[in-house]
Amino acid sequence: MPTLQPTPQQTAERVAEGMLRRDRATRTLGMAVLAIAPGAATLAMRVREDMLNGHDTCHGGFIATLADSAFAFACNSYDELTVASSFGIDFIAPARQGDQLTASCIEISKSGRTGVYDTEVTNQRGERIAVFRGRSHTLKGRPAVKPIATATAPETVAAAGDTP
Repeated sequence: MPTLQPTPQQTAERVAEGMLRRDRATRTLGMAVLAIAPGAATLAMRVREDMLNGHDTCHGGFIATLADSAFAFACNSYDELTVASSFGIDFIAPARQGDQLTASCIEISKSGRTGVYDTEVTNQRGERIAVFRGRSHTLKGRPAVKPIATATAPETVAAAGDTP
């Protein structure tokens, strides 16, 4: 019987769920995945008091971590294990306690094992806080998350969902 292949969107959603389950840093910082698609991801994080630096603004490392997490979800969305090879970030404006930051990442280029992704971090007013460019390296043949059993024929799926 033929195997039903997931759509690219279904793959991206499954990978995001699997990554979030294992990504302790992203969860500990209170980040939420708002959107996921092949080659794209949007994550959000509220700036807490323990994220403030000596100037009472959000420490740049936390902003970079939010952008880096969005980058990780975007570049792994194809379910091929992909890691950062480098990134750069430019801070445009400060983020303050209570700000809701959103990092929107999109794929700019993907060729062979390398990719380039741009992430924009904005606050709840849509003001640009930072811009981030990440470069990725894909480890071919290795899934980003452990595979789950795929459904086979429609009658098998229906039978599995039947209740006695």
